[in-house]
Amino acid sequence: MNNESHPIGVFDSGYGGLTILKEFLNDFPEYDFIYLGDNARSPYGSRSFDVVYEYTLQAVRKLFDMGCHLVILACNTASAKALRTIQQKDLPLIDPNRRVLGVIRPAVESIGEITKNGHVGILGTAGTVASNSYPIELKKWAGEIVRETTQEACPMWVPLVENNEIDTPGADYFVKKNIDNLLQKDRQIDTIVLGCTHYPLLVPVIRKFIPDGIQVVEQGKIVSNKLADYLKRHPEMDQKISKQGQVRYYTTETESIFEQRAGLFINRAIKAEKLILR
Repeated sequence: MNNESHPIGVFDSGYGGLTILKEFLNDFPEYDFIYLGDNARSPYGSRSFDVVYEYTLQAVRKLFDMGCHLVILACNTASAKALRTIQQKDLPLIDPNRRVLGVIRPAVESIGEITKNGHVGILGTAGTVASNSYPIELKKWAGEIVRETTQEACPMWVPLVENNEIDTPGADYFVKKNIDNLLQKDRQIDTIVLGCTHYPLLVPVIRKFIPDGIQVVEQGKIVSNKLADYLKRHPEMDQKISKQGQVRYYTTETESIFEQRAGLFINRAIKAEKLILR
């Protein structure tokens, strides 16, 4: 990428955002992207609101410095704990013409079209659950349809994915435990949202323990469709994005570690560069 390049920035605290980027690359093959994973400071799920905001803002500023006019927070925790503050407080000071979008609202807007009885379950990290972002956004955007929102924190799911323990008895144990807990809280749930971008890799395990008739909502395709809609509604932003079909990957961790694990999420060999956020 040259100095005239203006890619779409995709940020995540670790690897999960690669499941979002994977859909972007399928749907927008001609667009330029930068992926930034703050793997050295991951996970964000158990960190405080202030820390997640600080780290996320550092990443957004870095992506802006690298030429991005549009940044997607492909991380539920960052979207829950930092997005609104960055949009309302920081963007007007940094550059009111740049945009930062998250992954929670796109999922929420789609849930109203999926649930039949208005009983929705959320599986997410401790941070996303503690933020109550999904119940708040569902009430705001689908309040006439969604009658009950029930959440369950799944602290072991991200480590299971990142350590490639998906096809193990341990994964079965923790996935079943959390799903059982969720359904015991509300036995009428007909739609379950995977509120973490790591969780799509656990779908084969998840489906083993979810009764027939319950819809499982993954964010990747939904977010990609919403991005297409956003760019159609905002042609001035679409015109700013460079379109050479180039992708660059950055990590705050050791490059070789990131490259090795990233393939699990995006199903392609990549080359990463290391940077420091501050």
